[in-house]
Amino acid sequence: MSRSILVVGATGMIGSHITADLLAQGDEVTVQSRSEPQRYDPPVVADLPRIVGDYSAEDISPRLLEGFDAVVFAAGNDIRHVPADEEDGAFWDRMQSTGVPRFAALAKQAGVGRFIQIGSYYHQLHPEWAQRIPYVAARRDADERARALSDESFAAITLNPPSIVGTSGGRTLRHFERMIAWVRGEVAEPEAYAPAGGTNYMSVRSVSQAVRGALDAGVGGHAYLIGDSNLTYREYFQLLADAAGSGVVIEERDQEHPFQPDRFIVQGRGAVIAYEPDPAEVALLGYTRDDVPRALAEIVELADARR
Repeated sequence: MSRSILVVGATGMIGSHITADLLAQGDEVTVQSRSEPQRYDPPVVADLPRIVGDYSAEDISPRLLEGFDAVVFAAGNDIRHVPADEEDGAFWDRMQSTGVPRFAALAKQAGVGRFIQIGSYYHQLHPEWAQRIPYVAARRDADERARALSDESFAAITLNPPSIVGTSGGRTLRHFERMIAWVRGEVAEPEAYAPAGGTNYMSVRSVSQAVRGALDAGVGGHAYLIGDSNLTYREYFQLLADAAGSGVVIEERDQEHPFQPDRFIVQGRGAVIAYEPDPAEVALLGYTRDDVPRALAEIVELADARR
């Protein structure tokens, strides 16, 4: 049965993939973004109905959300989306701690049945980090406060993924194009190394599959820790080099790297975040694992097509 679904953040990398998957299975999709259509928006959203509005605005009306069966929220800002000098408590409160649950409450007030939030894995794996890292605390608040709205008529569900591998073109593809040129030796700097440490990685395709599973079978009020491959940063960079057909061998150094700066390593350079998602939850949500090499090969193919 076709559903009417609002995807918030559909012009981003994650949201655009979710949008394409929902359309492919016959759902009716409306997108919400902060701006009118832009030339660099992913093509999949170009001709879709659009609500222009900031989810964090205090004056947003629940009437905008009436008529939707579900909301997929893929717009929560993370640490990469804010300059260091603007990253303060007020920002995280507006964009996460207060902004997300307030928007979820509006969806509930409008009669939406399901609210799927794309969160982040840090606080679910390491709740103690919220005591010292404002970003992690904000993600925790957005997750827990939105899910607390669940009742018999409203199912708020959070998917907490790790680092997500994928592209929708635009800035994300340009980033990978620079990395691909680097591993192929087409640029001299930096040297062929990766910083110490690592994390879990997951393809955007797998995340999108998990969203569909949550829409179909997710339990209201539940947070699902999703993920795929535990990799050191050296192993991840090497996978990209191999996908690009490069013979370079990446070494590991306890040194900051421009493609993985220390500020983006929330756990701290040298530390590794590793875990296995619950097999029963993987089956319930129905997402593919061992998909990171395929995702990197796809990115290389897309980048080479633009050369």
